[in-house]
Amino acid sequence: MDLTYLRAHPEHLQTFLTHQRIRETPVGGGSTGQARRLTLEDGASVFAKSLADGQPVPDGFFEAETNGLRWLAEAGTVAVPEVLVQLPNLLALEWVESAPPSTTAAERFGRELADLHRAGADRYGAPWPGYIGLLPQDNSPGEAWAEWFATYRLLPYLRRSADRQALSPDDVAGVERVAARIDELAPPDEAAPSRLHGDLWPGNLLWAADRVWLVDPAAHGGHRETDLAQLALFGGAPYLDRILASYQERWPLADGWRARVPVHQLHLLLVHSAMFGSGYREAVVAATRAVGRA
Repeated sequence: MDLTYLRAHPEHLQTFLTHQRIRETPVGGGSTGQARRLTLEDGASVFAKSLADGQPVPDGFFEAETNGLRWLAEAGTVAVPEVLVQLPNLLALEWVESAPPSTTAAERFGRELADLHRAGADRYGAPWPGYIGLLPQDNSPGEAWAEWFATYRLLPYLRRSADRQALSPDDVAGVERVAARIDELAPPDEAAPSRLHGDLWPGNLLWAADRVWLVDPAAHGGHRETDLAQLALFGGAPYLDRILASYQERWPLADGWRARVPVHQLHLLLVHSAMFGSGYREAVVAATRAVGRA
């Protein structure tokens, strides 16, 4: 099997893997399961990801990622790996050779991310059922961003966090107060939704020699400040200041955007507390308090 054959017959990949006719090398990048480098007969490499052995694959899980990658690629702005194979239990993507982060790639990414956001979306949400990590993400449409963000990006993961006792009743009440004031705290500054990656923490940036590639999206139409706020989470992206400066040169943000960062970060922080538990409680509480001080 070479790359040309794989593109023509993607449904055959699982058979070739089962019969061990493709060399497989474990690699990093499988935050929700297993990641492998597949070396084909022509020497081409492919990145393949699947869930851990024995772990059931949620309905439409890899289909949602495929839809998101292709939708981001349609904008013709940021670099996104080509989807080569999408099966119910496996996703195979174009191989991208990684390189250390650089200021040149960071500045280019800032411009490309602004162009991606500006490509826009037909609505808040997306026309396919979504996932973020292993959790479902409701992409139901919305007209008003504040109500949509509270209803589909904050409250579902707040409830999951409360159910697993990752947050105290007081913590939950604090987030609920924020959700009720989204329109006041973080009004949209665009006439139309932006085209978002949707899970843009630094681990989903793949740095290459001359640019940044986007992987593992939870793509949807939303508020562009959400993507930018997520870039600052968990230590922050390398050269974040250069990314933001280039973004601002391409498409300036509305005044006061820095004060709104904690509002937008609450989504991904609540996702983490819903998935992983109380280890993320302090981060959720800190963001909630920061919103209150804004």
